[in-house]
Amino acid sequence: MNDLRIENIQLLAADLGKDNPLPPLHPLSTFGAPKVNASVTAEDAKHVGYGAQPQCLPYTLQDDYDRDKRMRTFTAAVLENDILRATFLIGSGGRLWSLYHKVLQRELLHRNPVFQPANLAVRNAWFSGGVEWNIGVPGHTPLTCSPLFAAKLKLNDGTPVLRMYEWERIRGVPWQIDCFLPEKSAMLFVRVRIVNPHDHEIPMYWWSNMAVDEHKYVRVLAPATEAFNLGIENEMKLVPVPYHMDTDISYTTNSQYSADYFFRIPQGQRPWITALDGKGTGLFQTSTSRLKTRKIFLWGTSAGGAKWQEFLSEPGQKYLEIQAGLAPTQAGCIPMPAGADWSWLEAYGLLTADPAIVHDKDWAKACKHTESQINNIITVQQLDSLLSDTAQMANSTPMEVIQRGSGWGALEQMYRVSEGLAPMCKTSMIFDHDSLTPHQTPWRSLLESGKFSMLPPKKTPLSYMIDTKWKKLLEDSVHNHKSDHWFAWLHLGVMYYHEKDFAAAKYAWETSISHTPSGWAYRNLAVLAQDEHRFEDAADLYIKACKLLPLRQLASECCKLLIETQQWEELALILDSIPEKTLTHGRIQMCQIELEIQKGNYDRAKEILLGIILPDIREAEITLGEIWFAIHEKLLSQKLCVPINSKLSRKVRKEFPLPKNIDFRMSEDKK
Repeated sequence: MNDLRIENIQLLAADLGKDNPLPPLHPLSTFGAPKVNASVTAEDAKHVGYGAQPQCLPYTLQDDYDRDKRMRTFTAAVLENDILRATFLIGSGGRLWSLYHKVLQRELLHRNPVFQPANLAVRNAWFSGGVEWNIGVPGHTPLTCSPLFAAKLKLNDGTPVLRMYEWERIRGVPWQIDCFLPEKSAMLFVRVRIVNPHDHEIPMYWWSNMAVDEHKYVRVLAPATEAFNLGIENEMKLVPVPYHMDTDISYTTNSQYSADYFFRIPQGQRPWITALDGKGTGLFQTSTSRLKTRKIFLWGTSAGGAKWQEFLSEPGQKYLEIQAGLAPTQAGCIPMPAGADWSWLEAYGLLTADPAIVHDKDWAKACKHTESQINNIITVQQLDSLLSDTAQMANSTPMEVIQRGSGWGALEQMYRVSEGLAPMCKTSMIFDHDSLTPHQTPWRSLLESGKFSMLPPKKTPLSYMIDTKWKKLLEDSVHNHKSDHWFAWLHLGVMYYHEKDFAAAKYAWETSISHTPSGWAYRNLAVLAQDEHRFEDAADLYIKACKLLPLRQLASECCKLLIETQQWEELALILDSIPEKTLTHGRIQMCQIELEIQKGNYDRAKEILLGIILPDIREAEITLGEIWFAIHEKLLSQKLCVPINSKLSRKVRKEFPLPKNIDFRMSEDKK
């Protein structure tokens, strides 16, 4: 048996919702290079911060999901032979959702039984479980909750191949993954290809993130004696493994708080990683040499770590992640030369090793034995040969496209044809006109007619661009009066802002308003004023925007600024104007809590807080906990008639511990 088919699977799932139409001008929560400890050499740290992006433009945020899980249908591509069944969610970033060993009737991955987005990715929405393919910029890929192109091919021997591919818009690169499961193979093979079609170097990022079930006796092994540790304090340091601070970190349940450990695999050493249980069995992953780094991610055993795991799934679904990447850590990218075409091959399967040796205190002995067992399954030479043997397939045209992704690749191809440029890839990735949608309509019009389509100001913009070549087209269209209207100037302002030409951005948005006032332009000017610490101006602009644009995300931004600037009367007016349905959203409720605290209505504030559901709470965000402690500090201060100080804060943290539903702490409370 050797099969590739498309299936519909049913999952208990939250609604992803619609994209946030506001251009994401605010910095990403993941933005910012870590501090580098003196233990890290200059060579190891040279790419820290390289390629970091302050925003996720040109993508829009995916932050409209909820926590109302219902049975929903997901499209899956299934590769199956007599030993393994691999299930990919092609509508959700191509996630390898399940790798099931049919002979042993065992799931090799952590298969999340639900689809519950949370705020951990570049565009906000992310879900846990399986194997995620991360490309482009540090953080979880912009495409993790979006459909990819999916197509069918075959190897020379008839083995079916699932190809998934897309055009990544931040780096401007086409990329593909070819997945195949040969007959009688106990391994799933994933062949990754990234093409830099530009005449200049670009930063590149790739991590394959594998979730596996977490248990007390699961041990993570990789061929290294050191690791770069990047904890929640955002400092990169080199530490010994497996023992760090008298803790064997290879057993993730030994660690109380969330942490990352990037194994420093020696040059020339075969890269691999595995998570083996008490019986010495579990998932292993290895690859050809380009994908050189391996990593552990753990949530920790604290109440906050446990809460996060439940928040992403349901009780009893604990997992850890083992990962494989291009760079030494996820704190930066690596340079990809002009015109480069990178490929590597990954293998996933079940490993069985001697449990006594796997769990031996002698780390070197355990790793040596584990590697020997991997070599018994597939050698370095066999993997390298398979990479070479499949090169022709990787360049071949798909037999059938079974799902289309975005239309941005097709638009890029159209631009290249119009300029007489070489295609961004040869024939392996088909970006056809059938993939074009209304998201590309104004840009296609600009390319074909020189006119940028105009929307009425109450209509929702569907997309943005940051590419300099499209900026040049739009500038020309505006200045020759083909597109001298509010909508074109709005988009020019976004492009200028992304380039940090803030004076030009301000001029563009003010010009947009002079043509036709819109909530979109007022909001962007408010963000710019906030950046420049003109907080009163920002508040006025936000209020104007809210009057023209009844949008929940806009109201949330406005209320947050009014709280920061302590404009309580204006905050009350905005909250009074918000529709009842919007008032129930967690971000708006947080603003209501702050207003109640300001009024001295502490019991009411606590009541709202205890019932709050914040679907988009960010990784490492402790806002809910801080509000809880602030309320009790004020209550205790009044009761004892003493000022709020560090002594009182410590007393509050001891006597009023965080309720479980709002405890998302990923590190130790230092107060």
